[in-house]
Amino acid sequence: MELYFSDRFFSSGVTGIMNAAGEAAGTLDLESMMTYSVSVYGPDSAFRYAGKFRFFSNKWEVLDESGFEVGLLHTRFSLFSKRYEYDAGSRGLYTIESPAFSHDYSILDGHESEVASFQKVSGWLQAGAFQLRNHSPQLNSYELVAVIMGVHSIQKRQNSAAAT
Repeated sequence: MELYFSDRFFSSGVTGIMNAAGEAAGTLDLESMMTYSVSVYGPDSAFRYAGKFRFFSNKWEVLDESGFEVGLLHTRFSLFSKRYEYDAGSRGLYTIESPAFSHDYSILDGHESEVASFQKVSGWLQAGAFQLRNHSPQLNSYELVAVIMGVHSIQKRQNSAAAT
């Protein structure tokens, strides 16, 4: 499944999720600029997933419609690339990586096979916009939207911390 979605400049408000044909495929509610939390809704406007930082932590948790944690995202140390790890519990451990100055990311399973990819398709002075290509039977595309927004939120937190 291929989805397109974006952040907003002040990381709050509702933005659309579109499929490859440009049709509405859901919405993304960027709930608060201060807490960096998101809610993902499907094409039927039903709540699917949420993502938020854990209290006093840089770990991003992904919750399902019942409020149960389905995965946990955190950074992995790497010198010449951007690297994250998504622990989806019994569904596996996934590595999210990108070369140092690239906007293209691969999501790899435990066997180092690419199960999904995404890229930042926005320009320098624009809010983050993303294209997701999901090939995984284990990871729901709307779950991955919450994961990608987690990667984006972690990067924004790191950039704002480096600027102070």
